[in-house]
Amino acid sequence: MTVLEKIEKFLMAEVAVDLDKESLQPDEDLLGSGIIDSMTVIKLVLFLEETFGIEVKDEDLVPENFQNLNSMVEYVERNQGNR
Repeated sequence: MTVLEKIEKFLMAEVAVDLDKESLQPDEDLLGSGIIDSMTVIKLVLFLEETFGIEVKDEDLVPENFQNLNSMVEYVERNQGNR
């Protein structure tokens, strides 16, 4: 399973269950659409740290890193091995 698939699966289980969606588009604005809120970001950070062995620093908690699935994948790939 790819990084993208793992993140999408997590988000579908955590937040999209209340939405009428079967999948999320890689470039879909998850923050702007309200799919991801501040509580979801906290859960997502814990998921990313545990699943991919990265450390999400406070200064990395910016919208650009969590805007959509593509930006999350890029963030994870940039930070793997930098722990």
